[in-house]
Amino acid sequence: MRISREAFQLSVSVCTHAYFISRLKRNLERRCFDIGTKEQLINEDIREKEVRVIGADGEQLGIMATADALNKAIEADLDLVLIAPTATPPVCRIMDFGKYRFEQSKREKENRKNQRVIEIKEIRLSLNIDTHDFETKVNHAHKFLKAGNKVKVSIRFRGREMAHPQIGEVSMKRFAEACEEFATVEKPAKLEGRQMLMFLAPKA
Repeated sequence: MRISREAFQLSVSVCTHAYFISRLKRNLERRCFDIGTKEQLINEDIREKEVRVIGADGEQLGIMATADALNKAIEADLDLVLIAPTATPPVCRIMDFGKYRFEQSKREKENRKNQRVIEIKEIRLSLNIDTHDFETKVNHAHKFLKAGNKVKVSIRFRGREMAHPQIGEVSMKRFAEACEEFATVEKPAKLEGRQMLMFLAPKA
């Protein structure tokens, strides 16, 4: 069966058009994933003359010209991704880059979601604090510690109170003992200028 020249040219044109549409789609997907991330070189952006190639299934394909490696990726309808640019020679892997970046983005979001932000809450005491206020401050500290936050306990010395730092040390020790069920003393009480500070951390 003979194919006319016009039909043959039309067939080649359709195949070429489909190829470029496929590559354009992949490039657009890649650019979407590159927004806000460090750019990773793939396909035609790889300027190395030769690379070591890892196949889509993890098999070692050896060292070859970058153009040949790119052709292998195109034949598999996948991307050639530079994964180790500082190696000698640089290492590339054949993969679906859009799928890879999508899964990587999902993992990053999951990791951020699982990260707990630890805050430092401050509790202020005074040298002449009464029992009721003291217990209220302890209850607040318990809530902060149980929520996984650290607690900074402070006492501000005013005027002649600077002559009695030992009273502050007693108050700090008493406060730490009242919180020992939920906390460990991360930094013991220490006088800094006119202020005494102590840091509590939640028990593991």
